[in-house]
Amino acid sequence: MVQKAKILLVDDRPENLLALEAILSALDQTLVRASSGEEALKALLTDDFAVILLDVQMPGMDGFETAAHIKRRERTRDIPIIFLTAINHGPHHTFRGYAAGAVDYISKPFDPWVLRAKVSVFVELYMKNCQLREQAALLRLQLEGGGKSTAGEAKEPAGLLAELSARLAAVEEQAEALSKQLDDDSADAAAVATAAHLERKLTGLRRALDALEPGTGSGAPSVSSQS
Repeated sequence: MVQKAKILLVDDRPENLLALEAILSALDQTLVRASSGEEALKALLTDDFAVILLDVQMPGMDGFETAAHIKRRERTRDIPIIFLTAINHGPHHTFRGYAAGAVDYISKPFDPWVLRAKVSVFVELYMKNCQLREQAALLRLQLEGGGKSTAGEAKEPAGLLAELSARLAAVEEQAEALSKQLDDDSADAAAVATAAHLERKLTGLRRALDALEPGTGSGAPSVSSQS
């Protein structure tokens, strides 16, 4: 079973959190509430999130300050942040949001369909990155274990490579379809850049597998699982 992605919803008003849950429930992912910046940072200490929806105006630690803390942490710095705000102070205010590390800045009231579509893109990218890390970890495990299956039985190198290649091909096909969708929908630059990063990681893993084919070299390549 594919594990659901977690989406962090940060807003000090319960009715706003309820509205966001109603909008995003159709994505069938795990929605996590946080009623303050401090509560959001606490949640980010233990859980991995695909995307963060962050209200700008909150008492105490506001959205800008919360985003700054998120971007300073190595564990969370790459999580996409979508700012939600009920006010608009012009270009300078919007620029401050992007400067704080947001990938998007949406003013309330917003179109529920647009918000859901934007969030779904980052969820898909997150899931593809998770699949990529799993394939890289599997490849490393098989290399270190001398080509044994999870049951401990020896596996023929050719069969092992074919299995890994087939799994990687499935992820490559999904990533290619997602990239085409982003091109067709004229998506945000941040989403396109994230998809391009995913494709580069897939290319690196494919090259690592190709290097293991008979006659292409004797050394085992180094495979990184970082996203």
